Amino acid sequence: MSTTETSTDAQSPAEEPALKRAIGPKLLILFVIGDILGTGIYATTGSVAGKVGGALWLPFVIGFAVAILTAASYVELVGKYPQAAGAALYTQKAFKVPFFTFIIAFMVMCSGLSSASAAARAFSGDYLAELTGDALPPTLVAICFILLLAALNLRGVSESVKTNVILTLVELTGLLIILSIGAYAVLTGDGEPSRLTEFEASGTGYALITGVLGATALGFFAFVGFEDSVNMAEETKDPVRTFPRAIFIGVTVTGTIYVLVALVSSLLVDYKVLEGSSGPLLEVVKAGGVDFPHKLFALIALFAVTNSALINIMMASRLCYGMANERILPRAMGRVLRRRRTPVVGIVFVALLAIGLVSTGEIEGLGDTTAFLLLCVFAVVNVAVLVLRRDPVDHTHFRTPTALPVLGAVTALILASPLADRPADVYIRAGVLLAIGVGLWAVNKLVLRARGED
Repeated sequence: MSTTETSTDAQSPAEEPALKRAIGPKLLILFVIGDILGTGIYATTGSVAGKVGGALWLPFVIGFAVAILTAASYVELVGKYPQAAGAALYTQKAFKVPFFTFIIAFMVMCSGLSSASAAARAFSGDYLAELTGDALPPTLVAICFILLLAALNLRGVSESVKTNVILTLVELTGLLIILSIGAYAVLTGDGEPSRLTEFEASGTGYALITGVLGATALGFFAFVGFEDSVNMAEETKDPVRTFPRAIFIGVTVTGTIYVLVALVSSLLVDYKVLEGSSGPLLEVVKAGGVDFPHKLFALIALFAVTNSALINIMMASRLCYGMANERILPRAMGRVLRRRRTPVVGIVFVALLAIGLVSTGEIEGLGDTTAFLLLCVFAVVNVAVLVLRRDPVDHTHFRTPTALPVLGAVTALILASPLADRPADVYIRAGVLLAIGVGLWAVNKLVLRARGED
């Protein structure tokens, strides 16, 4: 057992129990892949097509590059500081401004919850309708869905991660089916290759650039998830050595699959048809000329969005745990269920917030909100890497080339800016969430001051 594991697992009877180190290298790789795959590619591909047209693959190529840049920064930081709390921890260490740290942490948590809400909406949408015929009320289905996943999280991290492995394999199978259908179409001469170079935006120049940036910003929602994995650092065996391989493999595998799926989708289905469906990959199956059961693929898609929601609720609860330990949130948020050793208060809190968000927007709006919040956070994390180079630690860890975080910060800011041509309601939703965060921060400060702990 390593020194890190010993210090984490040992505790006096009066202390809260520590989180259990249950995640090994293979589980972590599957965890990262499962965290990235899911709602984004299964539910928002059509919306991305609506913004860019037949050249659907281009936003995913750009998003892949941006994800790799920021992933390199996260790998350096989690190796340097293998603790829960992720971006909040890095922001506090780099800038030492508690209010700024809280805002970043709150943005990360809200991004996870808006992502889980988008997944819940996707679960209750067209894929479920393929099985049930619209017989169930979508909002009620989405709420019950979140409650069941919260209960699984309470059961234990080992059970949650093992469930994630099963769901990851299922959703990977679904995407491989899409790729197989695409290969069959190419071999039989089906599909329309000319669509791959068609852009929806009229004209050239500024309109074309903003159209591609808008599609990339929304498509980036499909790549988010790798940043969540760093919040599992205290539940991972030997995190300093395990995380670099897991994150880079996870982003590369998913990025490659996304680009290929985008190519197949555009090849077989007109972008206007994709745009009009909340189950766009089901449209690809129907158009592929292969006799694959539509209901079976819809079931696979439901497993995929379930995985997204499961991991986001899990990560948001661990973020609450980490922030409580950093005294950004009240200590009660770090309370661990003694028997199961899971962050019980954090799980209940984020589940309630996710239920509240379910009624605030549709899949596209919630997905775009997730991407916007995380792009802002990614810009800060990329800068934090450079600032923290002056803070050496007493162990070796991965170090990314300096040019990568610089490029990562610039590209994240461009995609978060109005150049990305996103709807105003995304900024309004994000602004309301931040206003709630400021209110919570003020209340927490008053409580700490009243206790003489400020």
